[in-house]
Amino acid sequence: MLAPARVVSHHILLQVATTDAHSDELLRSREVDRLSPQDRNLVTTLVLGTLRWQLALDARIQPLLARPGMKLSPPVAAALRLGAFQLLYLDRIPPHAAIGESVELVKQSQDRHASGMVNAVLRRIATQPRPDSSQSTAAADAHPAWMVERWHRFYGASQTSAICRANQEPASVSVRLVDEQAEASLLDEGIGLAPGEFLSHARRVLRGDIARTKAFRNGLVRVQDEASQLVAEIAAAAVPGAQRILDTCAAPGGKTAILAERHPQAEITAYDISAKRLQAMRRLFVPGRVHFEVADASAMKLPSGYDLILCDVPCSGTGTIGRNPEIRFRVSVEEYARQRERQVAILMSSLADLAPGGCLVYSTCSLEPEENEAVVEACLAKNAGFELLPVESLMDQLSKQGVLIDWLASTVSGGVLRTIPGVHACDGFFAAVFIRTQ
Repeated sequence: MLAPARVVSHHILLQVATTDAHSDELLRSREVDRLSPQDRNLVTTLVLGTLRWQLALDARIQPLLARPGMKLSPPVAAALRLGAFQLLYLDRIPPHAAIGESVELVKQSQDRHASGMVNAVLRRIATQPRPDSSQSTAAADAHPAWMVERWHRFYGASQTSAICRANQEPASVSVRLVDEQAEASLLDEGIGLAPGEFLSHARRVLRGDIARTKAFRNGLVRVQDEASQLVAEIAAAAVPGAQRILDTCAAPGGKTAILAERHPQAEITAYDISAKRLQAMRRLFVPGRVHFEVADASAMKLPSGYDLILCDVPCSGTGTIGRNPEIRFRVSVEEYARQRERQVAILMSSLADLAPGGCLVYSTCSLEPEENEAVVEACLAKNAGFELLPVESLMDQLSKQGVLIDWLASTVSGGVLRTIPGVHACDGFFAAVFIRTQ
């Protein structure tokens, strides 16, 4: 009988390979939730590990095929990668289990004729030396070469190496403490916590499953990367006493929630193009606290007069590869250009809705200059009466208020915010603050 964890892992890897589904969402599905805690942990390890090292695994597998370079069906490729990952990167998995169950997965698919080939390839891999995954070259080799070369040009050798290494490690889990009793409640339930890197309301989770705690179910704590929290704190600080706030691409709602916490008096409108995601977001808020509307932010026509606008736009997500390893296989230079076109449209539309003296925060979870500096520069060139408000002035303000426990000078360059995976203990985010001067 096949182990449930390997069956579910194979199914998720197939979905990632054949659809546009994201691994982090699939790992929160009912299929995973029905498993025992031990099996849930194993599924997470198998899925994310296989995706993180997919290029390196393929480099091991391809020379061992009967015809090197032959195209494998998705079920066979997923089973081979899953087995190879266990053999090469997991010390506690017996080789016979990794090989035998991968072969059985293929036997239960429509490609059962390939089971002998899978068995032979994995047995040969089992005799090969294990890779040293701690080396920066090994981490870089698990990324597309063109992607690493681009980062090298923009970030330099040292930071690129740090990004690649961080992407190959389990992503850290950070939470926001929404209630004063949240931390004590989590500790009572056996959750291990450590202070955040930047924010007084953030904690890093060292051990335990936050999603299964009473504190989480009761809304006392929210899972949210610390860089995402930081962007929202900067936005909230940009306009003290803001009365009208717009979040143009609001789902899943973590940043909107921080804006509501910091501006309890404000009228807040949350837009998103996805009705399904917006509906899920409603659960974060007391009914009536936020006005929700399904809308395309790149084409919205609104009356101007918002004091504060947050444009956390859709992007390539390359700052979150550590959390969503499949992104490295889905993006391209052409994708960056396509995203940039939409991002400029959203930002241009939103700037028109900003009141004089108001501020707009533009942010992405991308590491790519096309989606960050290039968008900011294009919109400034097309819009007279706007200028950038240096982010460091808002960081200083947040520090004096005790919101920031520390802020690293390395997060700010040229007046904009940039966090870098591996350099900072969080996802990669970019943020720039516009102010309307006339």
